[in-house]
Amino acid sequence: MSIASSLESLKLSSPFLHDGSTSLSRLSKPNSSLPCQPLKSPAFLPPIRAMKSLQGKVVCATNDKTVSVEVVRLASHPKYKRRVRKKKKFQAHDPDNQFQVGDIVQLEKSRPISKTKTFFAVPIPSKNGKPGNEETGELGIPLESNQPREQQA
Repeated sequence: MSIASSLESLKLSSPFLHDGSTSLSRLSKPNSSLPCQPLKSPAFLPPIRAMKSLQGKVVCATNDKTVSVEVVRLASHPKYKRRVRKKKKFQAHDPDNQFQVGDIVQLEKSRPISKTKTFFAVPIPSKNGKPGNEETGELGIPLESNQPREQQA
């Protein structure tokens, strides 16, 4: 009986928990007087998804319901620190066979459709109502050849 009474009177405390004033026995069970609410993420923040969409140019549309899209990105060269173009081709699902070679499309990530297809090809929503934007290059930079001669000089 003396061992049991000495264990009940013994309170474990740690100097790392609130300057040693809070005992571990009080922390082991939640107290009903303190409201315990789970952490909620703000409603206005979207969930973070890596690589959900890419933009590229259709380079091959001969297969049925499949287009090959070339995505161009700028990356820094590891040695020379100059920005170079990196190209990669992705296979994308085109259920209606609506895209032709040269079209600019957006690739949306989805579940794997086949061994090589994990993207859906979606037409790019234009800002001004036109389906495509011919005044910009493949990286979205205006080309000098499309500007009037007076402005080039």
